[in-house]
Amino acid sequence: MKICVVLGTRPEIIKMSPIIRECERLGLDYFILHTGQHYSYNMDRVFFEQLELREPKYNLNVGCGSHGKQTGKMLIGIEQILRKEKPNIVLVEGDTNTVLAGALAAVKLGIKVGHVEAGLRSYDKEMPEEINRVLTDHCSDYLFVPTEKSKQILISEGISADKIFVTGNTIVDAVYQNLELAKKRATILNSLNLKENSYFLATVHRQENVDNKIRFRNILEGLQKVSESFGIPVFYLVHPRAKKQMEAFGLKPRGLNLIEPLDYLNFLLLESKARLVLTDSGGVQEETCILNVPCVTLRFNTERPETLAVGSNILAGTDPDEIVKKTKYMLTKNRKWINPFGDGKAGKRIVHILKDMSLANQADLNWELKVKF
Repeated sequence: MKICVVLGTRPEIIKMSPIIRECERLGLDYFILHTGQHYSYNMDRVFFEQLELREPKYNLNVGCGSHGKQTGKMLIGIEQILRKEKPNIVLVEGDTNTVLAGALAAVKLGIKVGHVEAGLRSYDKEMPEEINRVLTDHCSDYLFVPTEKSKQILISEGISADKIFVTGNTIVDAVYQNLELAKKRATILNSLNLKENSYFLATVHRQENVDNKIRFRNILEGLQKVSESFGIPVFYLVHPRAKKQMEAFGLKPRGLNLIEPLDYLNFLLLESKARLVLTDSGGVQEETCILNVPCVTLRFNTERPETLAVGSNILAGTDPDEIVKKTKYMLTKNRKWINPFGDGKAGKRIVHILKDMSLANQADLNWELKVKF
């Protein structure tokens, strides 16, 4: 079995890392194809170094661009590499343009596709990620879902249960594997002179928020009001896309501590020690749930409803007063909810399922050959 791991963004590197480590531990034949969808050092290469992962064998260096241009360049580059390498399976993770391009390139070449973190739905087609994840799910051969709820969503859409495997989410593996490392190596708390529970952390980057001037302005105003209302500083990690749109719209946040993107270990430590996190990121909703840190999601929907169910997260939308109201509510929450995303062994389960399926397929092939000849 030869595995191609396709990734292109920070969350994909993090969530694929447990799978890559397991492939390495078992000595499997695999290689990493990086599309280069994230292209700054802190958003990309440093994660391979910190997580001690093998360097990608290929990097397409696609960078930014419109959805069509970016996805098209990826399709062309991925197809060329798959023709050359001839893997048995292509693994993709999540809902980015990289995921869709990787899955489409593979399925067109008759290569099996495994979708890690399948079955998530926001039911909001204004989100490009929703289109990506739905299309990828429906052309995948193996769907590795984080929860039973995700499995039922796929079954309701007509996908055969035989293709679906409830493995837990690899983000749990990544958090468990790297939190202690972050406590030893990360220096961000000392650099910012911060103590545990003394600050709020904010991340805002999604297209539907930062590309909409009114929404983005309201979110920034809401973050400012949160800081003023509770007398707690807000540290806002400014994603390159958000920075670009902030400048384009002439938005000048007041009362916020703006920070450049961080490497994974420093971000994980800052996140784990925050009093509360305000975000529009799906991955951060999961991480805060695992870390027992209250989360306020700056969106009107979420593809992580499990976080709402256990009480680790709440939807606030983008109205400034509503953001303050929901923050006040989450500050009263008991932080001892149950993590619904698994036990930290998802990566091992996924790799072992692939091994078992490969052996089963080989046995079927051997039987067919025996009968034929």
